[in-house]
Amino acid sequence: MDVLVAKNVRKRYSTGKQALKGVSVRIKHGEIVGLIGESGSGKSTLVRCLLMLEKMEEGEVFLLEQPLHKMSRGELRRIRCHIQPVFQNPSGSLNPKLKIIDSLMEVLDAHPHVTPPYLKDVRDQRNKCASRLLEMVGILPRYLHCYPHELSGGQKQRVAIARAISVAPSLVILDEPTASLDVYTQYHILQLLKEIRNELNLSYLFISHDLPTVHTFSERTMVLKEGEIIDEFCKEELFSTQRHPYVKQLIALCEEGEYHALFD
Repeated sequence: MDVLVAKNVRKRYSTGKQALKGVSVRIKHGEIVGLIGESGSGKSTLVRCLLMLEKMEEGEVFLLEQPLHKMSRGELRRIRCHIQPVFQNPSGSLNPKLKIIDSLMEVLDAHPHVTPPYLKDVRDQRNKCASRLLEMVGILPRYLHCYPHELSGGQKQRVAIARAISVAPSLVILDEPTASLDVYTQYHILQLLKEIRNELNLSYLFISHDLPTVHTFSERTMVLKEGEIIDEFCKEELFSTQRHPYVKQLIALCEEGEYHALFD
């Protein structure tokens, strides 16, 4: 079953720039799909369109076979429990004026009818529910009543992940979730994401500019350049001679240790 299907998504900004030029995406239930692209390729614009935070110029987006592009604000609000984002900057995604428990419970509070199986016995007990979510991402419940500035970057990203999975979504969109973290913390966050995915059978759209990370983490990779998907392949097909010249260039830069120079 397809969790998400986006067809021919086009987006032009008021400046006249064509950010997306007919992008199509398909993600199956339980699948991890990677999307790689350099700065300005349209990655963030695509995320906002898939989440219906940006109005598309053209295209269709279906979540669990439901047409998001045809829904009213109220309908979108109700179905958003099935698609949750984790953004690049954990500090920016947590309100500095709110305690961790309030940020963590934000999505559950907005969807009182949703009770994930792993929260069934504590759903009506706010503190226990929040504690359970923190424990699922490896954070001690004592942090519940702290403010974001009292947590490390890695801890804040774990809170963001806990909030995203709090409503048992069908799809989590990971938009550069480790880019602002040090290498050691990146590794542990990616391991956590894999463990959660295996345990809860989630689907991920993992977005990054880092080919090695995307290739390691994802089962299938799409390459976005200047608003277009120029290549798509399974993990074992990365080094195929059929790869797009741009992808071959990325691979060569990785081998030479100069990969990140392309994105500076």
